[in-house]
Amino acid sequence: MAEKMNVESFNLDHTKVAAPYVRLTGVTSGSNGDKVYKYDIRFKQPNKAHMDMPGLHSIEHLMAENIRNHMENVLDIGPMGCQTGFYLQILNNDSYEDVTDALEKTLKDVLNADEVPACNEVQCGWAANHSLEGAKTIAEDMLAKKDEWDQVFAE
Repeated sequence: MAEKMNVESFNLDHTKVAAPYVRLTGVTSGSNGDKVYKYDIRFKQPNKAHMDMPGLHSIEHLMAENIRNHMENVLDIGPMGCQTGFYLQILNNDSYEDVTDALEKTLKDVLNADEVPACNEVQCGWAANHSLEGAKTIAEDMLAKKDEWDQVFAE
């Protein structure tokens, strides 16, 4: 990785991180003073484990719907293509504690869910590809290691 790439995560040495973690990846300032904070919420160890697609798809729906109940100015939360985590973008809030508190509450919402929101052909592009139980397992695993979320790199 001698040459710096345009995508922040492509400059991250994925062999040196220790999932799970929550990491601020960057801040983008708008022309009117607004700031977008982007977080890497890593659930699984890169190149060692990944979330299965039905569980990932369901936890995506559940987090997208529920995180906004616990934090204002959420722009988006979406899965990484490698299936190891999510990116979260927030407007004008630089509090790491707010992010981790909202994430914890959101993952607890997943554990208490009776259904996956918008899990139908009208509201979802692949409605048959969901697993509420898979989402709950992913949430349980992440919550079990909450005390490690601030430790990004292996020691």
